[in-house]
Amino acid sequence: MKTNDYVKYMTEQFVTYVDIPREERKEKRLLKKKHRPPMSYRLFGLIPISFRFLLNRHKDN
Repeated sequence: MKTNDYVKYMTEQFVTYVDIPREERKEKRLLKKKHRPPMSYRLFGLIPISFRFLLNRHKDN
């Protein structure tokens, strides 16, 4: 990708971002924060979830 193409893409993204009303941007940000995965999953991936499944399986038996 040439630098001219990159600058064009970045300006298009910026213009679309600025065209969105401020309240709508805030709502989008809040929704994104609400639907975040748990911190343990974000930091360590599937390892904590797999341990949780194993522990739950042993508790059921």
